[in-house]
Amino acid sequence: MSRYCLIDPTSLLEYDFGPHHPFKIHRLGLTYELIRAYGLVERPDVAVHVPREATEQEAMGFHSQGYLETLRVASDGMWVPNLFSHGLGTSDNPVFPDVYSWAMSVAGASIVCAEEILAGRADRAFNLSGWLHHAMPSRASGFCHINDGVLAIQTLVRAGKRVAYVDIDAHHGDGVQQAFYSMPDVLTLSVHQSGYTIFPGSGFVEEVGQGPGEGMSINVPLLPGAGDEAYERVLDAVILPALRAFAPDVLVTQLGSDAILGDIVANLRLSLRKFERMVVAFRDLGRPWLALGGGGYDVGNVIRAWTLAWSTVTETELPDEIPPEWLTLASPHGVAFSKLRGSIDRTPTDSAVLDDLERTIEALRNTAFSILGVNG
Repeated sequence: MSRYCLIDPTSLLEYDFGPHHPFKIHRLGLTYELIRAYGLVERPDVAVHVPREATEQEAMGFHSQGYLETLRVASDGMWVPNLFSHGLGTSDNPVFPDVYSWAMSVAGASIVCAEEILAGRADRAFNLSGWLHHAMPSRASGFCHINDGVLAIQTLVRAGKRVAYVDIDAHHGDGVQQAFYSMPDVLTLSVHQSGYTIFPGSGFVEEVGQGPGEGMSINVPLLPGAGDEAYERVLDAVILPALRAFAPDVLVTQLGSDAILGDIVANLRLSLRKFERMVVAFRDLGRPWLALGGGGYDVGNVIRAWTLAWSTVTETELPDEIPPEWLTLASPHGVAFSKLRGSIDRTPTDSAVLDDLERTIEALRNTAFSILGVNG
């Protein structure tokens, strides 16, 4: 058995959101090549898989047939009268050539990871192209056309698994939350910049689930400029206690790097070193683990964060020095950095951020935590 499953994103590099779109698909290839340059691909304990397109039946576990048909027809270059009502053809969610294949391939790759874990062929899997957490049942949203995270979790749930989904992307994981808002067997936990200050304008502490799923949705909105101390507090007081109380069969994480200092879209100021320590904490829970990529609009941050994530998945300590052969490969893309973890050990947190966070934690103690049975 290979302990680790990794998705090779090479076949996805032919797609393009457009020259002015902040989402750059080439970040996937550069990340994979840095992982390879560090020697973390061609190993006997790593099984590499290529994306496959999710089937329509799989996608209809969350998405409407009408939306899928609209996306497919538009992807072929045909005019569709209801395009905008499905969130398509906007600056955020362009209809580029073969967008249907792009979105369904990302989704299929995340499903493959779930299948590998269920089959016992891997106990940890990483789809760095996965992350499309904003896609809704009948609408594209926030650069996301098909919600691969939802489809992967549904694959696990159909097999009788209790799943915890932890999302540390700078933006609220609204599509995943909506999919499981009334389900008792899926815990969704999102740490993000406050919806009062950034897209998608949701993910407030009052959103705790409903009906059988009450208490199964946890949101930690952070004020801009949060910094490492805030993330340390969230990890110790919210994420780890909630996961221990829920005791999932499988952990699914969305490892967006747009929370990291220097991102051009968000302002949470997380250091690369703290990002790495959070991923280590996920690994050390000792659960079967499906990791997905996420947002990230500073390409250098994306590459370093997900290389650190894969090294954590495979329990490999990497040196800070970047392999010179990778620097040569990255140069035509205008990407260059000298250290894997950067030069900042810790970013500061303002007292106003911590005060607001404590109010959030107290609100969770009185709602979701009491239902989950979280101690402390």
